[in-house]
Amino acid sequence: MPDSTMLTALFGDLALHPWRDPAVVSSDAYSLFVARSSAMGWLTSAEENASGGVWGMNDAGQDPDPSSGSQPSRIAWFQVSLTEPVPGGGPLPVQAFLACVGDVMARIGTSRLQAVQILLPVQSLAASSRVGSVMTLLQDAGWFVDCDPDQRTQVRITLDSGRIPSIHSAAADIVERTREFKQDVFSCHSFSVAGDEAMVLEPAVTDELWMGPAHHRTTLHGTLAEWSLGALGWLAAFLADASCWHGVSTPLMLTVCQSEGSNSNTDLDPSAGFGG
Repeated sequence: MPDSTMLTALFGDLALHPWRDPAVVSSDAYSLFVARSSAMGWLTSAEENASGGVWGMNDAGQDPDPSSGSQPSRIAWFQVSLTEPVPGGGPLPVQAFLACVGDVMARIGTSRLQAVQILLPVQSLAASSRVGSVMTLLQDAGWFVDCDPDQRTQVRITLDSGRIPSIHSAAADIVERTREFKQDVFSCHSFSVAGDEAMVLEPAVTDELWMGPAHHRTTLHGTLAEWSLGALGWLAAFLADASCWHGVSTPLMLTVCQSEGSNSNTDLDPSAGFGG
């Protein structure tokens, strides 16, 4: 069984701050993420038998030439291991994870985000504690109640369970769960378990960490309250929670991108959707 790795990869464009000369700066994506997550109380010390925190740091990187390779280009990635079990039977801490990522990216430059990929360690959740976690998520959704209606964004979402077909049998129930609870963050218009290959990004992690390779996929189309890491973090945590509730017990690879023709501003505002 894979471990509790949680990873995100950001795709789009990145303009470095003019003062961040690679030849002279002393920080990088890794060191900035460690510093920020430590300051927020989310980092578990690397010392033996350490307690506290939410995750331990694994790795991070900024792609040296985002303009090369596949489109959209990967601009950065961050990988942690959760401190198990998920504290208090709550949701996966994806919102905190992406909040830290957003702060780091703002230190590095100005990002225009086209897609985000997140490895969700659903196996770290306990199905018996999902009632409490969904109530937490519904409370968190209150942050998005007063979003600018013009920022609502059409999105395409894929959930891939790799070699394990569990996402296919759970898909209809997961979609129903997004409609069952009153929340203003995400509304699902349609879904499919067919082989929709449009805008599929290669997983940014080795197969061993998530029961890969990519194979069993469900695609959702819907509307997100805003194109921000805050909204994306809430959506990821909610979908992981719903997947666990409906029998998925292995990691999921989540990819979210703006649907073709969406008019939303793609500038990455790390504070959007968070309290800071």
